[in-house]
Parts: sequence; structure tokens; C-alpha cells
Amino acid sequence: MVNVSTSSSQESVLPVQTKVSKRKSVRILLFIVGSISLFFGIIGIFLPLLPTTPFLLLTAACYIRSSERMYNWFLNNRWFGEYIRNYQSGRGIPLKTKLFAISSMWITMCISVILVARNIPHIQVTIMLVTLIIIGTGVTIHLIKIPTFKKQK
Repeated sequence: MVNVSTSSSQESVLPVQTKVSKRKSVRILLFIVGSISLFFGIIGIFLPLLPTTPFLLLTAACYIRSSERMYNWFLNNRWFGEYIRNYQSGRGIPLKTKLFAISSMWITMCISVILVARNIPHIQVTIMLVTLIIIGTGVTIHLIKIPTFKKQK
């Protein structure tokens, strides 16, 4: 668990003692994996078919074991730091984020089916449709089950 101090308008994370690996090769590998994961997490913000949260959580897990500096930067980042801190502490995700994620995911999946369905055989369209419905339903259920974070005024 990360120690959090509260200021008047924004939370900031105090530097934490991380579980940095003693082996340099492991640290380098984890840093690379964490950075790639961060890249995909950022893309996932704009492409709803890529799940942002798992990539950002993987980034946090890799950075905490590879670089104390990067982990603290990540948790204090103005775009996803608060999001990750709230998720890790069990406080949840804001309702607006949940609604945006669920609606944009379903809209994007529908558009994908419409664009791709014209060019592939019927059986493949059916398989694709069933697969997307299962994935979409699973992600939707997962997001609904996550606690809804309400900012305290």
C-alpha cells in the first residue's frame, strides 16, 4: 500500500520504498515491459478495444520492481496517477470514466463488426460477433463490479 498525503485540491503520493530487483538485467527487462505497457495503456485511452486499466496496472507492477523513480513519477503523473492510486487502494473508478469506457467500447465493437463483416465469410462473422459479445460483456461486468469513486468535496 502506498502512503498518500492529502493537499487542499489534489492528492500526491509520497515517495515509497519499492521492491526493486537487485539484478540489473531483471530491472532493465521490467523497465522495458513497463514502458511498453504504458504505451499500450495510453493508446487504450483513445482506442476502446485496448483495455487501459490492465496495461497501466502492469506498468505500475513493472516500475515498482525496476525503478523507484519511475514508479513515483507514474503514481504522481497528472493524467493517470490519481486513477491508478484510486484503483490500487480499492476506491474505484469515477462513474464518468466507467460510462465512457463501456459506451465507447460497445460503439467501437459495433463499428468494427459493420466494417469487417462485408469482407469475410458468414461463419467468420458469426465467430467474430460471438467473441466480441463475450469480451464486451466480460469487460462491462468487470467495470460495473469495480467500486464507483466519488470525489469528496
